[in-house]
Amino acid sequence: MATDLGVARDAAPEHTVAPDPAALQRILDGKYAEVRDLVRRNLVEHADLLGEVDDLDREAYRDRVLEIVQQVASTGQTGFGFPEEHGGGGDIGASIAAFETLAFGDLSVLVKVGVQFGLFGGAVLQLGTQRHHAAYLPGIIDGTILGSFAMTESGHGSNVQALATTATYDVGTDEFVVETPHDAARKDYIGNAARHGELAVVFAQLHIGGESQGVHAFIVPIRVRDEAGELVPAPGVRIEDCGHKMGLQGVDNGRLWFDGVRIPRENLLDRFATVSPAGVYSSEIESPGRRFFTTIGTLVQGRVSVGGAGINAAKVAMVLAVRYAERRRQFEATGEQEELLLDYGQHQRRLLPLLASTYALHVAQEDLAAELHAVFSGEKTDERSRRALESHAAGLKAVGTWHATRTIQECREACGGAGYLSASRFAALKADTDVFTTFEGDNHVLLQLVAKGLLTDYAGDFQDADQFEMVKLVAGIALDEIVKRTRAHQLLDRVRDLLPSGAEDEDEAGLLDTDYQLAMLRYREEQVISSAARRLKRGVDSGMNPGAVFSQVQPHVIAAARAHMDRVVQEAFVARVAGLADGPEKRALGLLVDLNALRMIEADRAWFMESGRMSAARSKAVRREVDALCRRIPPDRPPAGRRLRRARGGARGAGPARPRRGRRRACRRR
Repeated sequence: MATDLGVARDAAPEHTVAPDPAALQRILDGKYAEVRDLVRRNLVEHADLLGEVDDLDREAYRDRVLEIVQQVASTGQTGFGFPEEHGGGGDIGASIAAFETLAFGDLSVLVKVGVQFGLFGGAVLQLGTQRHHAAYLPGIIDGTILGSFAMTESGHGSNVQALATTATYDVGTDEFVVETPHDAARKDYIGNAARHGELAVVFAQLHIGGESQGVHAFIVPIRVRDEAGELVPAPGVRIEDCGHKMGLQGVDNGRLWFDGVRIPRENLLDRFATVSPAGVYSSEIESPGRRFFTTIGTLVQGRVSVGGAGINAAKVAMVLAVRYAERRRQFEATGEQEELLLDYGQHQRRLLPLLASTYALHVAQEDLAAELHAVFSGEKTDERSRRALESHAAGLKAVGTWHATRTIQECREACGGAGYLSASRFAALKADTDVFTTFEGDNHVLLQLVAKGLLTDYAGDFQDADQFEMVKLVAGIALDEIVKRTRAHQLLDRVRDLLPSGAEDEDEAGLLDTDYQLAMLRYREEQVISSAARRLKRGVDSGMNPGAVFSQVQPHVIAAARAHMDRVVQEAFVARVAGLADGPEKRALGLLVDLNALRMIEADRAWFMESGRMSAARSKAVRREVDALCRRIPPDRPPAGRRLRRARGGARGAGPARPRRGRRRACRRR
């Protein structure tokens, strides 16, 4: 990818004018600045909830969260993604921006919004047809019809195809009979179920005439009003509270059992399959596997939303920790006055690489939301774009939520005892976001989905394949085709071309070259993918069971997916900063681009050295460069004793800079 950041960062002074916060916010808010502003104003209006939480009992907290969700719905911010004809805004991109921004406030409100409008409402929208939309969407959008998304079972979480709940068609009554056949088939961890939900979209195995047609979605009433007008469990429905959780106490997670619950035939969400009154099943998608993955694929918005929420929660933690470090002083390191925490090298090392990663993930998330909007608005209609979206969403959800968990913990520690106080918000952030790594799929399982696409190039009927079939697909690819797909040998030449030749300070030269940084990340990605494919193929060719082969190679497969996501995120960040107008904001973001790239290379130095792509001396140079970048990022406050950087033509310590050979190459921007 040809890229010119337009900033001669190697030639920049050690300290430049600080960027304008308002200008940076405009860059980050992007296309949906007005939407984000609306959500922020609403968050301020309901900010008291953050202080009320510890004084409310669980049921009062849940009711308060519902009250806020319904008030927020009245502003229109929760309806952006629904069709205009039913009271929505008709803009999926706006709905993602609004949801992400909610993560700056109470996260129980965020998750309650996600359950009601994203999961429940999204399932009705994406899996239902016009009669379902007309009957339910207006009430869902304004918050008067409260619902749940009942997919997960106690015995089956990520393996949705194996769900045990059944919906059997009774041709004599024109009804489906929903049944929980055993206790492990109970619906578990279902948001909105324990207290507030009236309807649920229930995923169950559709049985007709003794034959299973696979998992389908049905609208099932779980509560009705009694003679006194109170909501009570519907006939045949048993509801149980999941109990106290690590966090998100304002969300009423519950368990559901169904004992012969009868629903009209029309309650089947039948966008992809129908059942006639006579019990004839029909679908335009003939393959059961393809039909299942198409159904699940329409719900990708949930993964996009959870990933974005995790990234925004990490932003809250970063703001808290960096602001604390800019005010808190500790020890007299360089003079009579105690030093600010942010002036200490170790504190910079703890926080600033995480800051760079947060910016990079924000940009990648914006690109993903635009991709989602393009696919679901009909701008892109090809199957490959949809499959690529599903893979991208799975990967960014995984890395974004893992980043949130790590960042919140590091920021809490960086605030010392102050960070341990509930008032600091870290307690809530840690407790409420920890489950994000599990929401919408376990992160390791999601990375396997990413790897499937990488290993098969989204080819053939890949979407029908489980992980073991994927092994067989890879094994069927000719070895020279694997080598052709994974261009590691070409990238190796590209990395070599980027390295300066004969430069006096060769170990550090070129480290701030964007092309070099991306080439290193691409090389690692392609090499790990190629290596994983070879191992899978070798295992099957030797006669091993595909399941055993996958189990052995699984860590390698996941490593390939993570390497892929590192490259995707960094390329998005580079492209966004390259498109900015010159100025202090672009210079500041350019430093973060460098820091994020070198942070990733530094973290995997052992792999690069094992692969012969990095010498021990250059590995040390990468570490020094990361240190130097961390020192440059805090504005207007250069720490005492800072050395002149060798990569900028200066010798270690004070003294005149000496000329360098090969400098022009080291500063090259393609």
